[in-house]
Amino acid sequence: MSAQAVGASGADHMAWWKEARFGMFVHFGLYSLDSRGEWIMYYEHVPPAEYARRAERFNPARYNPREWIALAQDAGMRYIVLTARHHDGFCLFDSKASDFTSAKSAAQRDLIAEYAEACHAMGMRMGFYYSLMDWRFPGLMPMSPAREDQSIHAPMVEQAHAQVRELMTNYGKVDILWYDGCMPHDPALWRSAELNAMARSLQPGIVINNRAGLPEDYGTPENVIVAEARPWEACYTMNETWGVAEGDRNWKSVNQILYLLATCASGGGNLLLNVGPEADGRFPREAVERLRQVGAWMRTNGKAIYGAERSPIGAPSVGWSTRVGDAAYLLVLRWPGSTVPFAWCGSKVRGARLVATGQEARVEQKGDRVWLHDLPVYAPDPFISVIELALEGEPRAAG
Repeated sequence: MSAQAVGASGADHMAWWKEARFGMFVHFGLYSLDSRGEWIMYYEHVPPAEYARRAERFNPARYNPREWIALAQDAGMRYIVLTARHHDGFCLFDSKASDFTSAKSAAQRDLIAEYAEACHAMGMRMGFYYSLMDWRFPGLMPMSPAREDQSIHAPMVEQAHAQVRELMTNYGKVDILWYDGCMPHDPALWRSAELNAMARSLQPGIVINNRAGLPEDYGTPENVIVAEARPWEACYTMNETWGVAEGDRNWKSVNQILYLLATCASGGGNLLLNVGPEADGRFPREAVERLRQVGAWMRTNGKAIYGAERSPIGAPSVGWSTRVGDAAYLLVLRWPGSTVPFAWCGSKVRGARLVATGQEARVEQKGDRVWLHDLPVYAPDPFISVIELALEGEPRAAG
């Protein structure tokens, strides 16, 4: 039986996810204390006992997931995924399968419980990132002599099954299970089919990604856009680091973020944009500023993004295009002046207007070639200007 058939109960369990097109990723954990990214235990070869002592200092006093969710919603994001546990094995939830948790840290809080409560209260679709591997087990760190011996991994696999069960049982409705860290990359070793069947039995309709070694519901290209024939989601950092890194000043501009979003939507995919909170739980100022500007654009132009699919009508000389139902939109990245030309259009264009202002264009069409006249000389939007096309019938490609 296919993953789609298992996950769905008659209706398309992916429908809301495909409508959303834009989500927030949050990488937060014990590694946030060091502000050098989420891989410091591995990169710096920190022994597990030494790394574990960081839990004595982990107490994010400004952790407030309601603030995160409010910002995500203001930015036009329709779902949020938080790192319940990363590769270092530190859980942001109270687990009976491990003592290495936020509930047993200086914080003495189940941070996932607070996150889940906030998502449910604020009507936000909620996902858990969960790393299958745990660097604290033998055979996974570079200095381990047992690194190639897969027979030692059974306790780690049992822990993963127990903790996924806890996440699927203890926090109400869960919309997304976002696996990572399938190392060794062997779904048979991880008993991934059994693991996912258990998750679906506890959370009917849950959406599951492909990173437990099985295709499941959707693909997850990372920091690259690779459109697939099936549902897919590109996950991207806002700078160059997933977890917070004080020295990483390579923040993407608002224009770059919207370019990524438009590119994903025009390819029928989602964008999952990451924020790495600071050690106290607050989002970096640079992330907040950019997300607020993205939100302003989305409030005006989101109709060209939400529910978007690949459009048979393209405009590659000026930008991208999307299809939402029978509507078609041009997302103009390179504003050409008062006339916007495009071709390969198999539909009769009855009219066109700027989404931001409602200004109508004068349409000239010769066969598959179209010119939209009497538009502003300069781009009406500083980032991406959107034009809505009124067509006779559904959008069609030429010839």
